[in-house]
Amino acid sequence: MGDEVVIRSWELHGEGREFEKISDEFGKAAKQLESGLSGLGAPWGSDEPGTPFGTAYGEAREGVLAGLQGLAERLGRVGRGLHTMADNLDRTDQDISADFDAPSLNHPTATGRA
Repeated sequence: MGDEVVIRSWELHGEGREFEKISDEFGKAAKQLESGLSGLGAPWGSDEPGTPFGTAYGEAREGVLAGLQGLAERLGRVGRGLHTMADNLDRTDQDISADFDAPSLNHPTATGRA
């Protein structure tokens, strides 16, 4: 016999809230980083070595900041997905319980006849 898997909807909801919290905190940190970097200006200057560095830095900066915001959004989607999973689990359990409680024409009665 295989190992038993126990899934509790309240735990899924709890983990969903954790992912949403992490998403919010991560998104705020990414925005603070973006603001802090913007506040620095362009300290590399516009001379011969500074110009290519500034160009490369600007492109990389935008990619990194977009990636960080994208990660924050994905973490939030994981949290929402866990809530959906928990709700679906509860609904499925209720449906199965209702099926067990409902009389059926295919189940034998106390007399042994269907």
